[in-house]
Amino acid sequence: MSRFRDGSRDIELSELGRESVVRAYRRYAPVYDWLFGRILEAGRVAMADAVREIRPTRLLEVGVGTGLTLPHYPDNVPTTGIDLSLDMLRRCSNMIRDRSLDQVDILCGDAEQLPLPDDCFDCVTLPYVLSVTPRPDLLISELKRVCAPGGAILILNHFKGAGVWQLGERVVEPLADRVGFRSNLDLECLRDPEWIIESVMRVNLFGLSKLVRISNVPA
Repeated sequence: MSRFRDGSRDIELSELGRESVVRAYRRYAPVYDWLFGRILEAGRVAMADAVREIRPTRLLEVGVGTGLTLPHYPDNVPTTGIDLSLDMLRRCSNMIRDRSLDQVDILCGDAEQLPLPDDCFDCVTLPYVLSVTPRPDLLISELKRVCAPGGAILILNHFKGAGVWQLGERVVEPLADRVGFRSNLDLECLRDPEWIIESVMRVNLFGLSKLVRISNVPA
């Protein structure tokens, strides 16, 4: 187990390594849309609706994967998508071409070390990625860095204690390194004095996931 420091306490996290994530999503890439498309679609739509409310001038999606969320975003907003998996990005590139999403650029990179300058996006989205990254604390730090002061950060993720899903969480927890994601991430890991959590909304079947809306200003 690894630990994530949250204020005055440590949160234990299932072990997860960068290479295990890459391997897992190499396996998932051909079937990802089939496995995780429809079941997680309501969360993606809710996140895109929040983006439309925010009306950003420049949008970043961290963990763009095969691009399932991209068609839901406003088509007049320059959008950058980044992902660690080349296998997923190849499929994303095909989808962007097929749908003529000319406002979207994608690149390969590590979310824990984003190859992007400071304060360059006024909206950053993170769909189903926080449970995948080996070091959530580093990812959170990078989100704050690339998001402009006063900008919005939208985090869509499964957090532990999600009602009827708790049994499944316990089953998956020891398999994190094999399946490429952890099921025991606590919502408390998002408590941070450098930003304000504006809302938390339950999404997807039986509240499987939560959409967290954050303002990138000191609390």
